[in-house]
Amino acid sequence: MKTWKKVLIGVGAALVLVIIVAVTVYQSQKNVVTVQTGKAQKQNLASVVSASGEIKPKTYVNIGANAFGKIIKLHVKEGDHVKKGQLLAQLENVQSSADVNATRAGVQAAVTDALAADAALKTSLADLNRAKSDAAHAKLDWDRAQGLYNAALIAKQDYDVKKAAWEQAEAGLAQAEARVAQAKAQKDSSDKHITQNQANLTRVSDVLQKTTYEAPFDGVITNLPVREGETVVIGIQNSPGSTLMTIADMSVITSEVKVDETDIVNVRLGQSADVTIDAIPRKIFHGIVSEIGDNAIVRSTGVATSQATSTSQEAKDFKVVVTLTDPPADLRPGLSSTAKITTATRSNVVSIPIQALTVRTQADLVPKDSGKGAVEAATSAPKDASKQREEVQGVFVIRSKKAEFIPVDTGISGTTDIEIIKGLQEGDEVITGSYKVLRTLKPGTGVKIDNSTPKKEDES
Repeated sequence: MKTWKKVLIGVGAALVLVIIVAVTVYQSQKNVVTVQTGKAQKQNLASVVSASGEIKPKTYVNIGANAFGKIIKLHVKEGDHVKKGQLLAQLENVQSSADVNATRAGVQAAVTDALAADAALKTSLADLNRAKSDAAHAKLDWDRAQGLYNAALIAKQDYDVKKAAWEQAEAGLAQAEARVAQAKAQKDSSDKHITQNQANLTRVSDVLQKTTYEAPFDGVITNLPVREGETVVIGIQNSPGSTLMTIADMSVITSEVKVDETDIVNVRLGQSADVTIDAIPRKIFHGIVSEIGDNAIVRSTGVATSQATSTSQEAKDFKVVVTLTDPPADLRPGLSSTAKITTATRSNVVSIPIQALTVRTQADLVPKDSGKGAVEAATSAPKDASKQREEVQGVFVIRSKKAEFIPVDTGISGTTDIEIIKGLQEGDEVITGSYKVLRTLKPGTGVKIDNSTPKKEDES
């Protein structure tokens, strides 16, 4: 055989061999998908709920107008520190002061009338005693005259005189008793006039007092929207009154945040929180959850659901108050803040990246290439349609270069990892991506691991 024929046969044989190897490799890799993986490992986890809000003092009060009038003097300015009882503002009080003086004079006049009525009562009582004595003496004379007249020892004229004297004394006694009753009524009326005038004095004194405003506690003037010479009014029905100023007790500072309704069930009183303030970057303040609202607030309107006139399917929040344990001295109310509340912690627990979790139905868990026949595979699948649609939470674990679906029970979620209570062991290699692969991955599919950093796609 010629040499060129031998070369041609060798080249053909090599080409056939290459084609066979290529086909074999292609067939072996046709059902292999590229995945990223992570390890199930033990670590400390902390579940955190993040919410935004603003800085507020725990105790603050808006001092509103209690009377109608013009401000004649403001004794403080915004930012001043005040003590309890310190004079803050003074309204015009000419009329109210005059009312107090007039009513006080009325009280004094009523007291004088009561003293006169008391003296008249005492005089009437003395007259009553004298009338009683006269009546008793006249009664004795008449009784004696009756005996003498019956014994025919006195004349009929003397008997009639004694009887008339007794009847006159009885009439005088009745008159004295009537004067006593009248004097008591006058005394009671005088006492009631004193009570009435004292009540009026209390009323006008209260009106006068409401023209003067004092600090209810030690604090800082955080808002002063009025000026001297302005006229303030009290609230009427649904119309709010004028606000003179706001006093805040800055000794206890809180961060009032709004927590999403899906997270509020995990928040408890006494849980620790880290608070950041936009105006003070790169610094973390510590706090404790001190108050949890029971009423939901509609996120778009800020109105509580109990005050809403109609039901709404909008997102809702709950108010949570975090009391700062180390507030800075120059903190001001209204600053934007963010609170990260630690709702649960676990030490040395098996955890995996959160993105490794996926959900499959019972029907999806029947392997397509398990080696069973169609009849046998159909027999092993759940016969109840509802069972086939039942969802199972789990992860894909790499076993013998294939993806095996393992149901798992989870615990708390951290920032990037989630606790595995049951189903995995430390060191198990789980599939974490890509998302597109995890969404469509089937049990028993061959996999190829590529944990290199994926390149960003060019933006169109």
